Amino acid sequence: MVVEIELTLCSIIQGVALYFLVDNARAVLSMGQLAAWPYPAAGLLIILLFWSRAVIHTLTLIRWPLEFIHNFLYIACALFEALAFTRLADPLMWFVLTALFAVVVWVLFAYDYRLVRLRQQDSAGPIGSRLYSMVAKDQRLNIVFVVPIIFVLNAAGALAIYFRPRFFLEENGHLLWIALQVIGLLIYLGHLIRTFIRWVPLISITRAEWRAAAEKIAQNR
Repeated sequence: MVVEIELTLCSIIQGVALYFLVDNARAVLSMGQLAAWPYPAAGLLIILLFWSRAVIHTLTLIRWPLEFIHNFLYIACALFEALAFTRLADPLMWFVLTALFAVVVWVLFAYDYRLVRLRQQDSAGPIGSRLYSMVAKDQRLNIVFVVPIIFVLNAAGALAIYFRPRFFLEENGHLLWIALQVIGLLIYLGHLIRTFIRWVPLISITRAEWRAAAEKIAQNR
């Protein structure tokens, strides 16, 4: 039941974010602003990454009871996504809002690390222990390395545009920053897909271990 709630929530909030992306991308593309075309692509990659990461977290971490703060942070992330998607033709605000989005994502990763530690403690068997060792390593990588780099790159893009508007806005120098962002998001998405493929067999066995442990407890009662 909790897994279904999580999957429904992350799908709905990313659906809302997608609505804002499509609506604003339509307006930008209809105006023929070629310099703004990479921004809808970056927005789509952000949605794919967030949804994929949310699904992986649900399948690996989520058990009873329902984590309200975890879900509240999902909603906060969707808020900053939607706000960023309304600024596809405004490079300065795009990078400001995506930097703020990275901050909320970092808080989410930091909070979810507590869930990883809980799963390591209540893992039902050896496969579960192996899985959560890998999940914990991935979580630390994102907290210490990946998300801070994403924040720094977006914040640097915003500062560069703010202090050098002539080059980055009038001469379309902002395309260098959005190209860097798109490439980084593509690399991260590829890494995430490969990670999930490696984890799939372990996730299935771990959930079987959970069910076996729960049935054993029920029989003993």
